[in-house]
Amino acid sequence: MTTTPLPQPSRLLKTLPANLQFQRTTPVFTEETVPSGLLRAHRTKAGTWGRIVVLQGRLLYRIHTSPAEEHILDPDTPGIIEPQVQHEVATLGKTRFRVEFFH
Repeated sequence: MTTTPLPQPSRLLKTLPANLQFQRTTPVFTEETVPSGLLRAHRTKAGTWGRIVVLQGRLLYRIHTSPAEEHILDPDTPGIIEPQVQHEVATLGKTRFRVEFFH
């Protein structure tokens, strides 16, 4: 059986624009409590940015752009969610994370 290697942790992820204001944060999710909606393609509203903050473990972060992007998120590597861009996550073992939203 052949397996596809996971992407290596990337330090080339985007950053949040400086002029954003914090809106809210989600509860902390685990590999057992992550909402199913986060595990399939979804998007934020116009003007809403997000930051995926991994507290423990790793997440696979897929961004559905052309070309598509895949990143491994860990406690040192947050994921930036751009407004209206489809994305999803997959847990990679024992994981704790939250999502912060900005406008």
